[in-house]
Amino acid sequence: MGLFGGTFNPIHLGHLRGAEEIRETFGLEKVIFIPAAIPPHKEMGGMMDASHRLEMVRLAVSTNPYFSISDIELKRSGKSYSIDTIRHFREIHQGPLFFILGRDAFLEIETWKEFKTLFSLCHFIVMARPGSEEKGHVSTLPGGLTPYFKYNPAAEAWVHASGNDLSLKEITFLDISSTKVRLLMERGESIRYLIPTEVEAYIREKGLYQRDRQMK
Repeated sequence: MGLFGGTFNPIHLGHLRGAEEIRETFGLEKVIFIPAAIPPHKEMGGMMDASHRLEMVRLAVSTNPYFSISDIELKRSGKSYSIDTIRHFREIHQGPLFFILGRDAFLEIETWKEFKTLFSLCHFIVMARPGSEEKGHVSTLPGGLTPYFKYNPAAEAWVHASGNDLSLKEITFLDISSTKVRLLMERGESIRYLIPTEVEAYIREKGLYQRDRQMK
């Protein structure tokens, strides 16, 4: 089972394609998208209401039988901490867990709550742009993690002292970001082919991410 957290503000095709490639590469039975309520490491300016973000993710994953959604972080009071989410799924899932995140988020992992404990709870998969990683090189890890990992060339993964893997997987790079989508919406410009059609229809129906311009 893969756990893919994020603000998804809004979810776009880069999120979906990355999750699909990770699912296929690692043979995951399911990837669960987990919208965050109050992310500790992001500014809340421009953050869409949680109910809208949840519905957009639900629409985006509805056509993929390997994708599902969890509102566990939206139900939890206060900020969304990944370690609490991982512990929750460890309690309800008997098989191995794979926590999926992007390269930028991984580089900030030392600022996460109980970051040294995270890697003893599940496997980690870091999505990276093609050519951005040098396999096995210590510089691919934040400095605070290096004492706890050893590189396994055969598996092309870093192995934590607990035995869990940390894999850095290059995925197809789609130059799409939630920030870019929001800016286009604010300008009244097209977002076609950047997000799923169902999500675009929902955004337009609800009038989300607009300022003073009428959407086209």
